[in-house]
Amino acid sequence: MSQTRTRSIDHASYAKRGFLLGVVLFAGGALAEIIGTAYFGSLPGWEQTLFFDMEVVGILIGLLAPLVFGIVMPLVE
Repeated sequence: MSQTRTRSIDHASYAKRGFLLGVVLFAGGALAEIIGTAYFGSLPGWEQTLFFDMEVVGILIGLLAPLVFGIVMPLVE
């Protein structure tokens, strides 16, 4: 008979870190776009797309991480 060990996941820590990752991505994309435009003038299309995508992904991660790791995962366990 083998014993199975379940590893306890720190959901609160994952939710906080995911939210902070989202905030950093959003702020980084927004600041890079603002500073890049102010310093260099017009940015190439790929840089504008990159910074915009950073903002969108940051918002999604910032909203979904607390929802998934703070609410859904503890209920599923």
